[in-house]
Amino acid sequence: MTDTEITFYHAAPSRGSIVHWMLEEVDAPYLIELCDLSKGQQKEPGYLAINPMGKVPAIVHRGVVITEAAAICCYLAETFPAAGLAPPLGDPQRGTYLRWLFFEPASLEPAIVDRMLQRAPGSPMALGYGDFDTTLDVVARAVAPGPFLLGERFTAADVLIGSALHWGTMVGAVPDRTELAAYVGRLTARPAFKRAEAKDQELRSGASNR
Repeated sequence: MTDTEITFYHAAPSRGSIVHWMLEEVDAPYLIELCDLSKGQQKEPGYLAINPMGKVPAIVHRGVVITEAAAICCYLAETFPAAGLAPPLGDPQRGTYLRWLFFEPASLEPAIVDRMLQRAPGSPMALGYGDFDTTLDVVARAVAPGPFLLGERFTAADVLIGSALHWGTMVGAVPDRTELAAYVGRLTARPAFKRAEAKDQELRSGASNR
């Protein structure tokens, strides 16, 4: 492995699939280190030295550890600017990009997880996302004009928001809405998504045969 290659700590399926797609989008060289969640490998000392939370994904690049899917996507977009997945400093769209980049872990994913687990959400005043319906309405209005969150410009924010909606739809937490389905359809048709999905399928098949 060269000093520029990324070590990607992953489990398929998991939130690591978000980063896997992002790695394919930026076309960066990477090596996958699989964590078998069924065997608790994410809680073993070797991996806890990478991420003390015992969660995937994580990456190591040039000796630096980055965890949290949104942070990793942000890092990759800025480290590989040729992919054009982040508006640069001074670009008028950067504020909107950052808004959606952090909306996913702060609001969209928690709302979907609460709905999936049928957890009583509690007071909207206390929740970062307020309520589920409002959260989805906000996202639906943002993606309806299309094709992406920033119009014609595809960014790392689409990787995050699109991944959450795709996963939420698969687990039955996100209802069938025309705007959301069309947006997810555009994203899952991207060659990078298809490559990552195919590789994840191979990884899942390999794990099941061990």
